[in-house]
Amino acid sequence: MTEPAAVPAEPPVGPSRRPGRQPASSRTEIEHAAFRLFDERGFEQTTVDDIAGAAGIARRTFFSYFASKNDVPWGSFDRELDYLRAVLDQTPDSVPVMEAIRRAVLAFNTVDPAEQPWHRKRLALILSTPALQAHSTLRYAQWRQVVCEFVARRLVAPVGSLLVQTIGYASLAAAIAAYDVWLTQDDADLLDLLDTAFRDLADGFARAQPPRTLTPVRSDRPATPPARPR
Repeated sequence: MTEPAAVPAEPPVGPSRRPGRQPASSRTEIEHAAFRLFDERGFEQTTVDDIAGAAGIARRTFFSYFASKNDVPWGSFDRELDYLRAVLDQTPDSVPVMEAIRRAVLAFNTVDPAEQPWHRKRLALILSTPALQAHSTLRYAQWRQVVCEFVARRLVAPVGSLLVQTIGYASLAAAIAAYDVWLTQDDADLLDLLDTAFRDLADGFARAQPPRTLTPVRSDRPATPPARPR
């Protein structure tokens, strides 16, 4: 995942800055420092001050990137949701609904190979840390809403309708199932698991098509996903 530009260096602030340690200069570096501490101490036993100290940054710099400790495992989730929305919106209307969602989910979950070990840590934290479950529920709802809004537009149906909501919930469940399996199989490929899960899911929703009497719109949209924001 891409990250914001580097944070300007700050003067040392109290004991949180370690002597001789270079300060973290990106969201990714701060996340990595936090993940190391979560491994060593546990999520609940690690404080924001601990993370700031390990990253060599001021506490206020931490909060310029993350609203709370609970947001660290989620990384740049808001930005990634914007990317998911853009991929869905730019999918030609000639592409079936579930195929469009499958393609978008694969694009959303494409991670730089160097980040794969950290991505495993991220997902393991999100899926297995009790203290994160309430926060995760809110994030899941945001993801599901993006999918539901797309499905509602394509099926010309209310976003709160049963079929739209069923596809949204089922898509989230398929993604989480793929994540769970990936975390238990060191040699598994996450994108392969997601691809299989969403192809199977598409078979069950084969009838989810827009009304035949309506003229397709925006069918000239490019199939290539938009560039991921930097």
